Amino acid sequence: MSHMPEFIAPQRFTDAGAALEQVERIYKSGLQHLRDAMQGFVAGEDMPGRVRACYPFVRVHTHTSARGTAVNGLSYGFVAGPGRFETTLTRPDLFRRYYREQFRLLLENHGVELEVGTSTQPIPIHFSFAENEHIEGSMSPERRALMRDVFDLPDLGAMDDGIANGTYEPKPGEAQPLSLFTAARVDYSLHRLRHYTGTAPDWCQNFVLFTNYQFYIDEFVRLGREAMTDPNSEYIAFVEPGNVVTRRRGLAPGSCSEAFAALLDGTQGTPPPRLPQMPAYHLVREDHSGITMVNIGVGPANAKTITDHIAVLRPHAWMMLGHCAGLRPSQQLGDYVLAHAYVREDHVLDEELPLWVPIPALSEIQLALEKAVEQVTQVSGPELKKLMRTGTVASTDNRNWELLPGNQPQRRFSQSRAVALDMESATIAANGFRFRVPYGTLLCVSDKPLHGDIKLPGMANHFYRERVEQHLRIGMAAIDILRREGSSRLHSRKLRSFAEVAFQ
Repeated sequence: MSHMPEFIAPQRFTDAGAALEQVERIYKSGLQHLRDAMQGFVAGEDMPGRVRACYPFVRVHTHTSARGTAVNGLSYGFVAGPGRFETTLTRPDLFRRYYREQFRLLLENHGVELEVGTSTQPIPIHFSFAENEHIEGSMSPERRALMRDVFDLPDLGAMDDGIANGTYEPKPGEAQPLSLFTAARVDYSLHRLRHYTGTAPDWCQNFVLFTNYQFYIDEFVRLGREAMTDPNSEYIAFVEPGNVVTRRRGLAPGSCSEAFAALLDGTQGTPPPRLPQMPAYHLVREDHSGITMVNIGVGPANAKTITDHIAVLRPHAWMMLGHCAGLRPSQQLGDYVLAHAYVREDHVLDEELPLWVPIPALSEIQLALEKAVEQVTQVSGPELKKLMRTGTVASTDNRNWELLPGNQPQRRFSQSRAVALDMESATIAANGFRFRVPYGTLLCVSDKPLHGDIKLPGMANHFYRERVEQHLRIGMAAIDILRREGSSRLHSRKLRSFAEVAFQ
């Protein structure tokens, strides 16, 4: 016997806002049911059978391949053809703006109703806990072992990446997907983001910068705190690990939306005793179009891990800013490399994205980065070409590739026309391609191992002082350019498959 919340019958909607309100009702009802039961279970109460609540779903039925004109250049917002399409949904408080826009486009493009109801996919009890709620920790090991007899635990079979990878095939009679990610897959990543970044996913912004050096983070923190002293700053808050929030000076009470006011007025967080594995920092705009910066550390495994999880937030773009080895004699330390192709020797995505899949450069990102370099350095024309080279970037999982016998890596890099080498950029670009998140890479040459210029402490310290601030400002300027041009231009058709899901 299952003990479930009050059943809410499926309803049809022609208004995106009303459909979203129904999603919120179903989700809140299910979450409250689980939390109440969990509190009783922790207190030692006997449960009346299995306790279960399920995610809400949204569904559309279409009968023709024709669609309206609302998309008009958008690469998302419509289904591929006639049929039944649906997806489970979670955290409508976090995804309110995103869900409303996806619902609106479906209604306008297909002229059909949205059906919202309770799915058959259980909400795992772990995903029902509120932020900073760890009540399960007060149970004895014996009581914790009984949890699986009473509650639904995370089911990896319900949260794989088959849809994103293009390998998912609905069973006969099953609906086709509306979104790249099921609700359980989203919840899984939201919990992982808290663990890896040390901040709540609610703070993550729609433009993301990744770096492989703490120097960039130090400068971003300096700029973020400086922005908070300016009452005219476009940013309303700066958030650091531990959810430590610095509000913009002079930010008036009630000047933000209800959702952001609740975040800003809540706990101001506590600096962690030690930094998490991949700490994140957020320059927050109320419309989520600010900047999140993450120090992913060194290596493709971290790069894949963090982008696997940030992808569920559906950012408008992510970009890599970091250091690289220059492979050409003409390059100087401090020169920039704008990646327009990638050699993938990182190996961490070979199963999900075969090596025969090309990773194209996205013109919108490329142009924004080039404009930003010109804008920040005040260099243009032939002089700009001396400072910044466009070319192929190779990424390897072997930090000491130059020590391999026979110069085989060097020969491959030469044959590929690579101009720079690092350990993360191809991974970030490839996962952007896989998850339909626009991507780009601007690196800075910090050594030239093939030409005798290796990093020495004094040289490295001087280089970092000279270049880090400028490089970071270029990345932030590129985001300003992309924001002004509008996010709808970013989501390129290059990233969409033959029969793509409707959600951005």
